[in-house]
Amino acid sequence: MPLPRGGPAPARYDSAMPTNDQAPWARAGLAIDAFALGPYETNCYVLRRPGSPECWIFDAGFDPDDLIGHVRALGLKPKALLLTHAHPDHIAGIGAVLAAFPGTPVLIHRDEERWLTEPELNLSAFMGVPVSAPGPDALLDHGQVLRLAGLDWTVLHVPGHSPGGCAFHCPQAHVTISGDALFAGSIGRTDFPGSNFETLERSIRTRLYTLPPDTVVLPGHGPPTTVARERAGNPFVRG
Repeated sequence: MPLPRGGPAPARYDSAMPTNDQAPWARAGLAIDAFALGPYETNCYVLRRPGSPECWIFDAGFDPDDLIGHVRALGLKPKALLLTHAHPDHIAGIGAVLAAFPGTPVLIHRDEERWLTEPELNLSAFMGVPVSAPGPDALLDHGQVLRLAGLDWTVLHVPGHSPGGCAFHCPQAHVTISGDALFAGSIGRTDFPGSNFETLERSIRTRLYTLPPDTVVLPGHGPPTTVARERAGNPFVRG
């Protein structure tokens, strides 16, 4: 969630999710559909290649009916559910997604391997609504390359908001799905158990700000941004 500790007010950008025919990933033959789910308006993404029945889902927040309906309406078959991290607003819909699409493997960074099934670790127990989700089926590591929609996506371990936070970067499509590490004009909260500002700052500087400046950043909450914009103006982690 984009509510960082202290510091100046986050910058605000008049930015919206680009349409798939105008987005930079369109040149790579991709479509990315965004859904702001649940009370925290968690951005969950469906990545697909038009004309193919396969898709990939990134995160599954509360109330995922719109996402599930979209996948069904397009006749898609999810090949994987990839998790940026295991806070409850990103995993609460896993059970519903798997009920709709049985057999979809769930992938998460190995540092949060136990978080899906333990509400004390994923922090939902402290919210009064314990969340437990199936999985994982496979574990992710920094630098691992996944082949999604015919393109290579590199797993970037970006801890700080949570120990196993991950971003997913596709250089051919000029896009990174950043989870709750980096937002437009803000960063992920670092006042949670398992969070640390210095760790998150280092993750952003070394693993996100080093990406090409024109890379579009699709965050876990709020509008998209770019690496160049955040390096120049993010008030919490200056480039």
